[in-house]
Amino acid sequence: MFLKKTTGPRTAHLRDGSILTLADLPPPDTRWVASRKAVVVAAVEHGLLRRDEAITRYDLTEEEFDAWVQAVARYGRNALKITQLQKFRQL
Repeated sequence: MFLKKTTGPRTAHLRDGSILTLADLPPPDTRWVASRKAVVVAAVEHGLLRRDEAITRYDLTEEEFDAWVQAVARYGRNALKITQLQKFRQL
């Protein structure tokens, strides 16, 4: 197996006991669903991916990514679901 050299860690241990790796990141042309958004946020929080790399790789605005981070921090992964957006905006 060939592993690409990276400057940061290759894996991160999440609070739920699971392990997140660079291979778990969604492809750049992904269709965004809550679980994929949460993976990108977790990768940045745990140092697998820098914030600016995530924004560039996934063609996000800084405000959009920051909104994801705030939603996860305040309400958890469910806040990233588009069907729950109005519910969590009112809180």
